[in-house]
Amino acid sequence: MPITIYTKPGCPQCTATRRAFDRLGVDYDTVDVTTDAQALRTLQDAGFRAAPVIITDDDSWSGYRPDKIRAYARAHTMHDTHGARA
Repeated sequence: MPITIYTKPGCPQCTATRRAFDRLGVDYDTVDVTTDAQALRTLQDAGFRAAPVIITDDDSWSGYRPDKIRAYARAHTMHDTHGARA
């Protein structure tokens, strides 16, 4: 389940989001919207106005959202663990 975190330099919420995913062992890709104009336009067209923006297979949000990060990690871990036992 790929996750993309759209970030920008000097963004405390971006750093906190990446650290939270790191602590929970969740892999992700990052895109710096200050160097990727197309990504920035796409996010703005979708209504996002603040960084970070997190896109998963079935959800998206902006800002540092520890509740959503934990929920994603819990669901991802449960899926992997359940699959390993089957």
